[in-house]
Amino acid sequence: MAHGISDHPAVSGEDFVANATAARTQYGALCWRMHRGKVEVLLITSRDTGRWVIPKGWPIAGLAPAETAAREAWEEAGVEGDIADDGLGVFDYDKVLGPKGSVPCSVEVFGLRVAELKGKFPERKERRRKWFDFEKAARKVAEPELRALLLALPARLSVA
Repeated sequence: MAHGISDHPAVSGEDFVANATAARTQYGALCWRMHRGKVEVLLITSRDTGRWVIPKGWPIAGLAPAETAAREAWEEAGVEGDIADDGLGVFDYDKVLGPKGSVPCSVEVFGLRVAELKGKFPERKERRRKWFDFEKAARKVAEPELRALLLALPARLSVA
């Protein structure tokens, strides 16, 4: 996986408003670690509202879904680690596009065990990142389906 600024073309909100049939699938990384025998999850703030979210983004040409999720984790949170090939699940949310409205998105989530957090990464000046125990992380996110994925994480990792 390349760890640099993404070379994929940007997808603008106007593309989605103008083309109602455009794919709205995104790929996300649920970044986790074991800390003092407990599962912790790394959340980041969204750029628009500052709410707690996981790294996620649009499909990237030439990358598999899990690789796309890992790329987003690098760009948005400075995460390096091992991404699972199999998804943990899906959650839905409405992506705000500014005054033009929003579009429904479905995010396929992949577990990423964090090996290292880098201090320098592309979006470091645009976001905050913080470790939470998985239960507190579940309380911090707005999306009910993401909350359920977070609460199920230790059992899925066989560390409950």
